[in-house]
Amino acid sequence: MKQLLIMGILMVSTAPLFAQGQQPDAAKLKADARNVVSTITGDKAKSQTYCQVLDLSDELDQVDRHKEPKKAEDLSQKVDDLQKKLGPEYLELLENLKDVDPDSEDGREIVSMFAMLDQSCPH
Repeated sequence: MKQLLIMGILMVSTAPLFAQGQQPDAAKLKADARNVVSTITGDKAKSQTYCQVLDLSDELDQVDRHKEPKKAEDLSQKVDDLQKKLGPEYLELLENLKDVDPDSEDGREIVSMFAMLDQSCPH
């Protein structure tokens, strides 16, 4: 459940970064997700950045619940800035995932790829 929430936050926060384009097919999305996860896993700095995004996303979720709009805006900006450090492939993937149902077979497969990445983060 945490992964779905985080993916939702990440997808919404990157929506303004890209113009609308054609939706890639499921096989391409899964391949892109594998490449992004592999790239992040293989780069210590990107792995740390990804973990920071997760932490800030958790904090953002808490802030939203407590109706702190200024703090939520600041955290959203920090998440956006960190996501840019993860590279254009990551941002493009997030944009392309916005219309994917996380409960579909393809959605579950992609979520599981990121869940494995999440497990590498200290909690």
